[in-house]
Amino acid sequence: MSRAASVKDVAARAGVSLGTVSNVLNRPERVSPETRGRVEQAMRDLGFVRNESARQLRAGRSRTLAYVVLDVRNPFFTDVAEGAERAAEDSGLSLFLCHSDNRASREADYLAHLVEQRVQGILVTPVDPAAPGLAEVRRNGTPLVIVDRTREDDKFCSVAVDDVLGGRLAVEHLVERGHTRVAFIGGPDSIGQVRDRLEGARRAWADAGLPADQLTVVPTSALTVVEGRSAGERVMGLAARRRPTAAFCANDLLALGLLQQLSTAGLSVPGDMAIVGYDDIDYAGAAAVPLTSVRQPRQELGRRAAELVLDEADNPSHLHQQLVFTPELVARRSTLG
Repeated sequence: MSRAASVKDVAARAGVSLGTVSNVLNRPERVSPETRGRVEQAMRDLGFVRNESARQLRAGRSRTLAYVVLDVRNPFFTDVAEGAERAAEDSGLSLFLCHSDNRASREADYLAHLVEQRVQGILVTPVDPAAPGLAEVRRNGTPLVIVDRTREDDKFCSVAVDDVLGGRLAVEHLVERGHTRVAFIGGPDSIGQVRDRLEGARRAWADAGLPADQLTVVPTSALTVVEGRSAGERVMGLAARRRPTAAFCANDLLALGLLQQLSTAGLSVPGDMAIVGYDDIDYAGAAAVPLTSVRQPRQELGRRAAELVLDEADNPSHLHQQLVFTPELVARRSTLG
């Protein structure tokens, strides 16, 4: 196997010094157009590829950001990643995507690896926002921003959505549509967003003066389509006098699973049961029965998170910010008929 062309090979072919080749690669404005053209032609002739890893090692940090995603199978997180990627590209950086799979040990391994790689900054949707490993990343000199989660302190930048308000919007909409028996489908309750969305739902229910036992909580072990179908089976198994006429699902994947299960059973949406989802992923509006959903600004979350981590990396006077975005309800056929 032939060896890769080196900077020394380029210099020899172009008839210039090693310093001139270095300037063409790193400070091209210092080189005359004629000489720069000769060097660039030599690079093309030799198939020269610059050793970016070595350059980054000399600089002390890489030209990359990283996003540690909780669940890459959920389109919500891929949309957040797209927003972060666009902000990274605007700054001439790349974005690495890492999948923690909702496992704290896997998340910790990724964080340690990314610190070793000297990435410019890390975005993370953590399994536990209070995990001590997040502070360890900061102590090792790598800026970190928390995405789609909040902490009780102000020691990190974070971007999130007011999920209590989102839960309130969902249930207020169902109450306005005349529903007095509603199911909240979601879990596990170890996920802060699930707790907050349920809290908002309960507040709206209480404000409407409806009996607490007519808001039925149907727990799930994950926020997936499969769990949504399972929840649908359990809801349909309730006695007729207790069976909800509407459901608020903690995310759109659950709502899509519920919709599938109801359709399989020959029930109509919203005739037999109205459905509200959460996130407003693209599949929500494209479903067989377009889903009413609480919209989060997914790409904006990613973009702002990337901007915050870049500011922390480059700005000595950086101040931590905790940004909370406002959700909105998008009404469609699954509740409107």
